[in-house]
Amino acid sequence: MARWKSPRPKSSPYITEQGYQRLETELSQLWEKRKYVTAALAAAAAEGDRSENAEYIYRKKELRGIDRRIHYLQRRLPSLTVVREAPANQDQIFFGAWVTLEKESGEEVCYRIVGADEIDAECGYISLDSPLAQALLKKSFDDEVRIKSGDHAAVLYTIVDIDYSAPSTT
Repeated sequence: MARWKSPRPKSSPYITEQGYQRLETELSQLWEKRKYVTAALAAAAAEGDRSENAEYIYRKKELRGIDRRIHYLQRRLPSLTVVREAPANQDQIFFGAWVTLEKESGEEVCYRIVGADEIDAECGYISLDSPLAQALLKKSFDDEVRIKSGDHAAVLYTIVDIDYSAPSTT
């Protein structure tokens, strides 16, 4: 007896211009890589017995992964809304904002609110759909936000800065 799982909620359709260009570049690179993998697969298939041909099995698996990602990108790109301009009211937090927060401990963290397809923890990019981003939306300078994540205690953040251009690294 299978268990029923509710479908995942759709992620927001917004993306920055840089993120959209990155996805388009990835799609074109995947098409180029697919040509190489297809040629390698044909060469491996020509070697004979496919059931014990590790190269053939590996290339088939690699091709499936590439095709899956190409299919996803071809369906996702047309449905995305590219946000090219900063909002008129730059005193509040909206999509694309760089937000500097101060924890209760005095530690400062900087995040950028981006679309679900652009998440990158190393760069500080968080999804518009994340609990932190949802709590920050429409907040202003010096507002406080309390976030409880899972089993951990709630963390209190104070908004220190809101910027719609990339922060300077000093």
